[in-house]
Amino acid sequence: QVRLVESGGGLVQAGGSLRLSCAASGRTFSNYAMGWFRQAPGKERDFVAVISGNAGTTYYADSVKGRFTISRDNVRNMVYLQMNSLKPEDTAIYYCARASQGTGLTSTDYGNWGQGTQVTVSS
Repeated sequence: QVRLVESGGGLVQAGGSLRLSCAASGRTFSNYAMGWFRQAPGKERDFVAVISGNAGTTYYADSVKGRFTISRDNVRNMVYLQMNSLKPEDTAIYYCARASQGTGLTSTDYGNWGQGTQVTVSS
């Protein structure tokens, strides 16, 4: 059973930065793509970014491209989301997830989820 634990969320002013971390259990971490999703109140869970198992491929949602950077450390079983130039519309609960296969761009491509971490961006 894979366990994913996010951390690093908080309250930040618009224009600021946060770095989210996700710690994963298991010995096959590098075999799977890892993604970040977010869900704002009253909205669906949206794709943010994904990184392949060997970190050779990344994809980003258009809304975060150029501001967010996903990375991973396969030795420490960690995945990160560096968020810069934050906007109030980035406010959401951010979830780390492990892809079932490939580098999925939708939540149905992921079989394991963390509990989420709240990010709030004030204007």
